[in-house]
Amino acid sequence: MPATTIKPFLGNDFLLDNDTAAELFHDHAARQPIIDYHCHLSPEDIAANRQFDDLTAIWLEGDHYKWRAMRTNGVPEHFITGTATPWEKFEKWAETMPATLRNPLFHWSHLELRRYFGIEEILSAKNARAVFEQANHALQQPGLSCNGILQKMKVEVVCTTDDPVDSLAAHQHLAQPESTLSSKILPAFRPDKGILIEKPGFMEWIHQLAAVSGITIQSYSDLLEALHQRMDFFATRGCTISDHGLERLYAVDFTESEANRIFQKRLTGQIITPEEAETYQSALLFALGREYAQRNWTQQFHVGALRNNNARLFRQLGPDMGFDSIGDFPQALHLSRFLNRLDSNNQLAQTIVYNLNPADNAIFGTMTGNFNDGSSPGKIQWGSAWWFLDQKDGMEQQINALSNFGLLARFIGMLTDSRSFLSFPRHEYFRRILCNLIGKDVQKGELPHDMEILSQLVRDVCYNNAKNYFKF
Repeated sequence: MPATTIKPFLGNDFLLDNDTAAELFHDHAARQPIIDYHCHLSPEDIAANRQFDDLTAIWLEGDHYKWRAMRTNGVPEHFITGTATPWEKFEKWAETMPATLRNPLFHWSHLELRRYFGIEEILSAKNARAVFEQANHALQQPGLSCNGILQKMKVEVVCTTDDPVDSLAAHQHLAQPESTLSSKILPAFRPDKGILIEKPGFMEWIHQLAAVSGITIQSYSDLLEALHQRMDFFATRGCTISDHGLERLYAVDFTESEANRIFQKRLTGQIITPEEAETYQSALLFALGREYAQRNWTQQFHVGALRNNNARLFRQLGPDMGFDSIGDFPQALHLSRFLNRLDSNNQLAQTIVYNLNPADNAIFGTMTGNFNDGSSPGKIQWGSAWWFLDQKDGMEQQINALSNFGLLARFIGMLTDSRSFLSFPRHEYFRRILCNLIGKDVQKGELPHDMEILSQLVRDVCYNNAKNYFKF
């Protein structure tokens, strides 16, 4: 048999299968700055320009992707979210690393070791101590503080995810004229705790909202007034974007008097029915959407996660600890009704919708086209492959479906949706995948080998479209 050439792991042309793909990535995509318009980075860490003590703190702290892998590999919770030392936790992660072959964590983790620390070895138990010490030494240098990382990775804008009751003190600090940070750090308005009326903690959140807004909340109209007041406050800190993480959109028929009755019932400690909860949620979500349009904000909806599946570990550890999965909620009708209700009153803001179930790709790819009205390019966006889908196969499926049902040329591209400051190579990962898909089409004669139009497409999807869409 003829000899075959084995490409080096994570080599210069990683994920790039032909010359066209390589040229598009190296000469165009790789040079673009990053606009990370949705993530869960800590603005407090950025404001303090945190210098992480060790690789465990910056790599494993809050990263439920890695936690899930460690649990699956048989690592006890003591070494994941428990009281084990930083070295003990990292050692268990290093032992898990070889088991992640063909999981995106294997690519992401080794990209991060290379891009930030210059470490090209394959992480395992054998070299764990050496990798830990080399990375820890590098982390003490100014270039790998939070602000150093943002500069190193050419991050132009970061949008964090912030509750309406947040003081935004870190954002205020970052907005001061004396700030030397070159990246723009902006808040995003995430009022889900006020929407999910049946969830535990709702009343506690209402009391917090009343305290920070200075408005006594005794009715549904009081709630709206308090939320509007917080939107005004967020706007003073540069906020022009909202975000929601819901199972699905809520869009049943309602009246404001019904919403008020249900809200009053909850305020007095009475149990509300699922039907009442959905009526209230539909009313408030519509009111928020209308307000976003009035303010020229962009609204985002991440839908489809089935959260906190493991009740025992949820009680023990709390939310966002790695016990969420893809849900199979019906999406099309609710999404259509919600967008149509706002559009019918000419009150539909710029909107980005993200699905978590890949079975819904065609639904989301076609639904967005129903409400693009020519008022602005790509006004209604189908967002990038999200959470469990932001891996090679998930990204390719999303890009291909978007190309089939919409205009790839108007796509606003990738985001990290991450809690880790080391996650920015995911933009590189996405860009390589995008360039390779285009390059393969050229190779097959399905796209013209016209580098002028191809490179423009790549630059737009990787950077220009997001810059023009958000106008941060």
